[in-house]
Amino acid sequence: MNNKCYIIIYELFPQRNVDDFHIAIKSYGTWAKINSNTWAVVTSNSAIEVRDNLKRYLTPSDRIFVVKSGIEAAWINAECSNEWLKNNL
Repeated sequence: MNNKCYIIIYELFPQRNVDDFHIAIKSYGTWAKINSNTWAVVTSNSAIEVRDNLKRYLTPSDRIFVVKSGIEAAWINAECSNEWLKNNL
């Protein structure tokens, strides 16, 4: 199994309850909330599969961006732990 870390960035229009959307993100098992609309998940799925799994919780006006984490990252004051980011990005 080849697990990769993906960054998920989203905007919901209009703003609404996102509980089901967040439960879907957390269903990947290894996840972190980086900031209010940015999460990271570790999965063997592709970016397209992650997007398609989450889009059922979105309306046509919502936005989602899923990108495979790269080699280098830097941050300040992420909501999740620095250790999680160091170990998974």
